[in-house]
Amino acid sequence: MPKSSNCKTQTINRYLKKSVFVCTHLWLIFILASCRSKPTDLRSLAPADGLVYLETNDLGKTLVALTESKVFEELAENKTDFSAVENVQFAVVVTGFETSENKISDEQSDLNFKPHFVAIIETHRWKPTAVSIAENQIGRFVKDAYGDGAKLEKSEKPDAKFFVWTSGGDNKNEARKIFAAVSGGTIYVGNDEGLIDKCLAVRRGETESLLKNENLARAREATDAQNIENAAESGNAVSKKNPLAFGYVSGEGAAQIANLAAVSLAIDASEDEAARSFIARVLPPVLQKSVGEISWTARRSERGVEDRIFVATSDETSSIFKETMQTAPQTQTNSAEFLPPDVGSATRYNLQNPQMAWRGLLDAAVKQTDDAASASVLNAFSGELLGAYGISDAETFLSAIDSEILTAQFGDDGEKSIVIVTVKDAEKIKKSLAEINFKAAPEKSANAEIWKSEDGETSAALIGNRLIFGDAESVLKCLEAARGGRNFTQNQLFQKFNESRAVAVTFAKDTDSAEKIVSVLGKIKDEDKKVASVYLTETRFTGGGIERRTVSAFGLIGTVLEQIGE
Repeated sequence: MPKSSNCKTQTINRYLKKSVFVCTHLWLIFILASCRSKPTDLRSLAPADGLVYLETNDLGKTLVALTESKVFEELAENKTDFSAVENVQFAVVVTGFETSENKISDEQSDLNFKPHFVAIIETHRWKPTAVSIAENQIGRFVKDAYGDGAKLEKSEKPDAKFFVWTSGGDNKNEARKIFAAVSGGTIYVGNDEGLIDKCLAVRRGETESLLKNENLARAREATDAQNIENAAESGNAVSKKNPLAFGYVSGEGAAQIANLAAVSLAIDASEDEAARSFIARVLPPVLQKSVGEISWTARRSERGVEDRIFVATSDETSSIFKETMQTAPQTQTNSAEFLPPDVGSATRYNLQNPQMAWRGLLDAAVKQTDDAASASVLNAFSGELLGAYGISDAETFLSAIDSEILTAQFGDDGEKSIVIVTVKDAEKIKKSLAEINFKAAPEKSANAEIWKSEDGETSAALIGNRLIFGDAESVLKCLEAARGGRNFTQNQLFQKFNESRAVAVTFAKDTDSAEKIVSVLGKIKDEDKKVASVYLTETRFTGGGIERRTVSAFGLIGTVLEQIGE
């Protein structure tokens, strides 16, 4: 071959090699870009009529955060690898609720609440991978929930591949169905086929998305700003960017949930049909007119997962709360020494004027009732609303105590409770506790005087200016805790509990949930080992609503996982 020809061949080979090199790298860059593409604003994939919206922008990161607690380390065999869901985005949209009645007997029935929902999973993967996830992983989940008898039907349209799992169904019961669709790398899963079709219409640009919801956008911005402000005030190292999860309930969604809550409360609150009817009639308008939008964020903090829920209230309700829900200048508790170390939960209410705060709550409720008759009945029965604590006259009781109210629950189910208060007027206190026989001579226990109810199950102990009343056995445990020195003040969370400036702060232990949550996130190393997780919740009344912050090992996300585990 001539020399010039060899030179040309070598030149061509060099160009070919360079071309292959460039193409290969471009291909790798394209693959990496596909797998690590920019996050999608999941609101753009959800229909505009969503009432409830929940999202996490990195499912892997969120699940990893739940495995960083000491509780998980104590229970789990090893760290779980969540790299398969790294960068996967996940959202849930609820567009409505429906109720159905399941009649158990002529006198008893259960109400079932069914949300119409769709879960949107942006995998950032190729469509074949997304299809495999839908058919296999989601299919496995459906079979776990509905049984191996669940039948799968598959179909395909130009823009999506569809899956329908059907289980059960006979003359008495309607068949249960789960629907899924895959379009591109996005998976839609839900219990309403029409809702999934609507999501696909949003994707095609044929109908509007949640991006048009300005209230949702404002709530997201306000929530981020408030979380940063609260983190600065409390000194907590809370991640200011990229929360683990965000949630929003519109005003209309809150109203629908209020209706469902009122019906459920009416059923549980009383066996008396008249009482149930009154609660079901009065409570919905009170909640609907008082409560507006609800927002939620979950963030990782140095003490665990911090959930912040903010409930917006009406201007009138906010004004009442601002005036009446004031905290006392002295924020540190003076009664925790009476709580035994094994207390299941404890709540401290710090109110500058407990009687005024109570009247403020009633005033806010009465002003939202639809008719004068309901308002009159509500006022008439308000004195009995603290009956669960053995208080027969709430107004008289609250007028006779100082600013701090400490409540506590004992027992596996928290069925035994006590209340500790500082007494300003002992005679008024005695009149408000009708169940206690104060006419009888008190029993003596060290420097405490103890009175009991006729059946002996409830008692009231007066020690100095401190009154402890409630379950008789628990009252004695409280007196012993103060005498012996082994009490709640040695608890690791006592300092946070003691220093909180909130209107209400709650400490609680949960001995049942941790194992269930860890079993979803990983593998339990010792089935017989029990570990209690603890959480601290603070409730504040701000200028525009009610804020509730909880720090725990797994957060509300863990609660959702617990339900999946069951």
